[in-house]
Amino acid sequence: MKFSLFLHMERNDAATSYTRIFDELTELVQIAEEGGFETAWIGEHHGMQFTIAPNPFINIAYLGARTSRIRLGTGTVIAPFWHPIKLAGEAALADIATGGRLDLGIARGAYSFEYERLMPGLDAWTAGQRLRELVPTVRKLWEGDYAHQGEFWSFPATTAAPQPVQSHPPLWIAARDPNSHDFAVTNGCNVQVTPLASGDGEVASLMERFNTACAAHPDIPRPKIMLLQHTFVADSAEETDRLSRDLSDFYCAFGAWFKNQRPIRQGFIEPLTAEEKAEMPMYSPQNMREKLVIGQPDEVIARLSGYKALGYDQYSMWIDSGISHERKKKSLELFIRNVMPAFA
Repeated sequence: MKFSLFLHMERNDAATSYTRIFDELTELVQIAEEGGFETAWIGEHHGMQFTIAPNPFINIAYLGARTSRIRLGTGTVIAPFWHPIKLAGEAALADIATGGRLDLGIARGAYSFEYERLMPGLDAWTAGQRLRELVPTVRKLWEGDYAHQGEFWSFPATTAAPQPVQSHPPLWIAARDPNSHDFAVTNGCNVQVTPLASGDGEVASLMERFNTACAAHPDIPRPKIMLLQHTFVADSAEETDRLSRDLSDFYCAFGAWFKNQRPIRQGFIEPLTAEEKAEMPMYSPQNMREKLVIGQPDEVIARLSGYKALGYDQYSMWIDSGISHERKKKSLELFIRNVMPAFA
């Protein structure tokens, strides 16, 4: 089981410099590379200080010049926001900038906040159908001289310019429901899954869905599957408790953004009150402690060993959390020093 890092720029208040959080993200990726991580993943989001990533290819191209080995992936681009020709070309250029280290992760998107701003009227079903048309089209554009007549896009014969260093950069699909797993396997794509705060029962269920899809297509080589999970290593019981409270606050904010009902000013959502947080017991500190991977090294190793036994090929450490850069850095270094050797 390989390890990867999943991260974005986060801004909690207007006094925080964008330059500072850009440099902090770069430092975390460099630490991950030095520590032996296989990949760093950066997604796409718009209009939210909560998670800042308007175009992951910019981050990836920049990081490509400041790293030498670690693969750099989109975790993920939002399919309905991209024309196939534009995505094929920008991904290929990022692959060139990184010396052939690009992984291209694609999802339908999740925030209605973004849908109503970039594509008013878009729903999750239509976004999923756009993804299903986009993925094979991008591959054919990399091969060249491809004309397309589809439900959402039509264009005459076109070749992606430039073309990638890798003839076909690895494609990953963010999947949850069985149909998404089946689509990914059928199209020879790797799979990214996250249980969010649902716990290990959902981790096992996601693997079952993937295995079912693989079994339904025995003629197709088994793709890889990556598990994305909030993961923090602590050096004391007190820090574990503090992290549990921090992740509770993070998930309450995540839930508020997802519901898309609260006032938003300058990209900041109106803070939740203690009473409002108490109305979300699924995100209580106790639940975060049980459902997420938070604890001292031995605890984290035990949880990850279970995921390895299930058959996950890659485990991605989701470090977004609203906590300070220094605490993220400390947790990452503890993970590298005290957890990863158990899986060498």
